[in-house]
Amino acid sequence: NWDLPYTLMLAFSLRLRVYWMGKHSLFKAPFGGVMRWLGGIPVDRSQANNLVASSAQAMRDAEGPMQLIVPPEGTRGKTRHWKTGFYFIAQQAGVPIVLAFVDYGRKVGGLGPVFEPTGDVERDMAAIKAFYAPIRGKNPTQFEA
Repeated sequence: NWDLPYTLMLAFSLRLRVYWMGKHSLFKAPFGGVMRWLGGIPVDRSQANNLVASSAQAMRDAEGPMQLIVPPEGTRGKTRHWKTGFYFIAQQAGVPIVLAFVDYGRKVGGLGPVFEPTGDVERDMAAIKAFYAPIRGKNPTQFEA
């Protein structure tokens, strides 16, 4: 749960206007309005609503710079699988992926390299995972890069 406040503080310090996707239950009263004001976009993963296509369209339609934050593991529970929605959103919107990070081991956060999706998902995901391999999360035992 600490990734969101740290990410928002980092975005604020870098003067980025970010949008981020979060579980729809985060957007209920009393904090729903604040979450939306902070750039939150509620996502109900129990519904088949073509989130990739609608997100890509929103990015294409945006006026001015837009940064969309999508955590690749898509869960707070233990997982070994990265979801690829962020990859397909970027590919369909025609935008690069900025490999941002919060490294709890070194107590730093920042922006890594800009990654252009090539269309070879397996090769591209391997390259992205290689970047994140040395970065330590808050609960490193919950995820394996």
